[in-house]
Amino acid sequence: MTIKVVIIGGGSSYTPEIIEGFIERYHNVRITEIVLVDIPTGKAKLETIASLAKRMVKKSQLPIRISYTFHRREALIGADFVTTQIRVGGLEARIKDERIPLKHGFVGQETNGAGGIFKAFRTIPILLNIASDMHELCPDAWLINFTNPAGIVTEAVIKHSPHKRVIGVCNIPFNMKSGIAKMFDCDVRDIEIEFVGMNHFIFGKTVWLHGENVTDEALKRLVEYNQSYSPANIVSLGWSKPFIESLKMVPNPYHQYYFQTKEVLEKDLQAFQDIGTRAEVVQQVEINLFETYQDTELMEKPKELEQRGGAYYSDAACNLIESIYTNKQDIQTVNTFNNGAISDLKDDDVIEVNAVITSEGPRPLTIGSLPNSIKGLITKMKNMEHLVIQAATTGDYNQAYLALLMNPLVANEKKAKTLLDELLEAHKDYLPQFNLKEEKIL
Repeated sequence: MTIKVVIIGGGSSYTPEIIEGFIERYHNVRITEIVLVDIPTGKAKLETIASLAKRMVKKSQLPIRISYTFHRREALIGADFVTTQIRVGGLEARIKDERIPLKHGFVGQETNGAGGIFKAFRTIPILLNIASDMHELCPDAWLINFTNPAGIVTEAVIKHSPHKRVIGVCNIPFNMKSGIAKMFDCDVRDIEIEFVGMNHFIFGKTVWLHGENVTDEALKRLVEYNQSYSPANIVSLGWSKPFIESLKMVPNPYHQYYFQTKEVLEKDLQAFQDIGTRAEVVQQVEINLFETYQDTELMEKPKELEQRGGAYYSDAACNLIESIYTNKQDIQTVNTFNNGAISDLKDDDVIEVNAVITSEGPRPLTIGSLPNSIKGLITKMKNMEHLVIQAATTGDYNQAYLALLMNPLVANEKKAKTLLDELLEAHKDYLPQFNLKEEKIL
């Protein structure tokens, strides 16, 4: 039996990790073909990644065929799984997402605030096209999305494309489990966390160690150890004792943008002056990584890849593919329809949730009502995501304005329009849905 995987964004620096994941899981998922897809402007990177992938497979002595192409539709024919890891506009677009908000006194971050909204605006139409092609060419294939903002993009695709076999993944739940495991000096597999919320806005409601509820002890140690479980792209500022003791849940690294906005903004503005934005730092990391990848003696994923903020995204995707293919029915944290898991949200709202993974997809575990401490925040963020999706799919300027205005990291009616107009102009080549010649709101 053949298993074909298509990696869209195959020239990404993360691809060696997903190749490694497939090699390690070959005994359970005997993938026979991996096709790397990218755009012509990424030709050099794609060729470099394809060469490294072939060396990795050669070293493994497994019968996996690696190829690459710029013709997405041809690649999708007969696919069983499709992963997406794209960045529309490349790192240059990310730099704008970070620089322009910072210039106006707002947090500049690629998946939160104004930057995250504009990444969604650029990304959603492309993912909708990919999903439409899949529905035509490989209707039974699963789309595993780890293109950010993963939750918003996943919801947009499921709701606005004919293809429904779509699941989003993120590395933050793994990072949080890993951080808790370090505090208890145990293997990450010994830790389970009940997650509640949305992508990049989840909370750890309950923590178990070997099946025993250790939430109180975990929160105590979180304060005492000041343990950082942040990915490489977020510098942790730590959490205060009153915050943790009052919240009674484990926050995720991205929460600092919402609960420590002033401090984060000051830190980012200083870094902006000293070394540039995170995107500019990543540009150099990417240059170094691809120099490493070109070494013809390299036959494995290099350690340096962990310097990228999305390390372990690919591992999450591989775990998910293995569980779907084998009907493993284990529990993983994914982005999928709520389907009643959180009673305060609609069934077709996409949430980040623990789910049983079956051959027919994820079955979310019931959470019930949101804790009062976060209920208002979660529902507000979900409504803001709805506005983002509506603007991205229609090009409606008013909805785009409202999306920025209702985002807690903007929320300034005097500056929101200025910020919106500047970002629309900066990204106009990647936002064809917005007809900038039309009359805007007054």
